[in-house]
Amino acid sequence: MGLLAAAATLGLAGCAKDPAPESTFVLLDGARQSTADLKGKVTLVNFWATSCTTCVAEMPQIVATYNQYKGKGYDTLAVAMSYDPPAYVVNYAETRKLPFKVAIDNTGAVAKAWGDVQLTPTSYLLNKKGEIVKRYVGQPDFAELHQLIEKLLAEA
Repeated sequence: MGLLAAAATLGLAGCAKDPAPESTFVLLDGARQSTADLKGKVTLVNFWATSCTTCVAEMPQIVATYNQYKGKGYDTLAVAMSYDPPAYVVNYAETRKLPFKVAIDNTGAVAKAWGDVQLTPTSYLLNKKGEIVKRYVGQPDFAELHQLIEKLLAEA
């Protein structure tokens, strides 16, 4: 934990940005997407679960943020945790009409690669180069998140 806390502190101080971990995301439709596919857009990678009340509570704001910035080069990828029953994830995504890509981390390998994510929600904001700019554990401050998205969208 000490190393992760130190890494989080470094990230907040705006020091060296870490490239997002190489991983393959399996989307609900069976398509695959890799970390490399996220480059070129500012992307929020959100680890969540249907059983997580904070995740469910923040989802409308994640959707609103996506809808606000999607036309400007912003994307969202919601990664359901390995313990989340796939049928629940599909049902949630369909009934809530989630407008972004949803992946299921069947094996837990994606969460492990991204710093052994265990607490949900945990979100990572990536810049256009595919580097992690900020990590949020718990619900982000959406006003602050929007400012950061705008700043990153303005970068070349």
